[in-house]
Amino acid sequence: MCFVGNSSGLIRLTPRMPLFTSPPGYTRIKLVSSFHELVTTPFADGINALCWPRTLTGDFREIVEQLGASEGIMPLDEERLNALSLSTAGRAAREILLGDQRLLREHGLSPELNCIQSYPRDEEAAPVPIDVYSFHADSAPVEADTWLCTYHGPASESLRNDEAQRRVDVPATRAELLKQFGGKDGGDFREYLSENCYDLHYAPTPGARPFSFGLGNLWRIALDYPGCPVPPCLHRAPETIPGQPPRLLLIS
Repeated sequence: MCFVGNSSGLIRLTPRMPLFTSPPGYTRIKLVSSFHELVTTPFADGINALCWPRTLTGDFREIVEQLGASEGIMPLDEERLNALSLSTAGRAAREILLGDQRLLREHGLSPELNCIQSYPRDEEAAPVPIDVYSFHADSAPVEADTWLCTYHGPASESLRNDEAQRRVDVPATRAELLKQFGGKDGGDFREYLSENCYDLHYAPTPGARPFSFGLGNLWRIALDYPGCPVPPCLHRAPETIPGQPPRLLLIS
């Protein structure tokens, strides 16, 4: 944490984070330099993730502290954010949060800003966990993509496509799923996997090295939808650790 002075005293600023760099040798991520480029760059030539690296100023931690302790997920709308009594640095962070939402709404999206202490866990004893802590691909019946940015707390994580295997393709897991299904491995079974979202979850291969999306960076990532020209971008929510600060996450 660092402080700067002005006429009203000291302002706490969130430490500057290094800009995102792609994992060595991985070519599915393209870095862009503006929101316009983030919007207009197509997913093509194998690229399934676009990142606008940003170094944000302001005190996002102050916003989290002002919101107070909570469990689960706290939605944050403009009214709740504007009701917070913030320092100059806190107000700067709030303007970034509101400004990013405006950018996405002007693009026809419906962004959600959440303060997240934890997500619901998949408590069922199923061979494939289907909560957001598992590496997964988002899906849609029509062309779409996912936008996200972590401002505070642990950032979203991703897994290279070449270091991942669908959990339903792991022989032992598939055998368990077939037993649970109670039928043969065919069209009906594949439909069963799809209906339960089992086929959207992935396991890291031996030696895989997941990487962080980083703080402040605005991402647009490819989904699994019919006719998508690239494989979906695999990602997950970071593990919840007791005592760790909550996340500020924008997603659409």
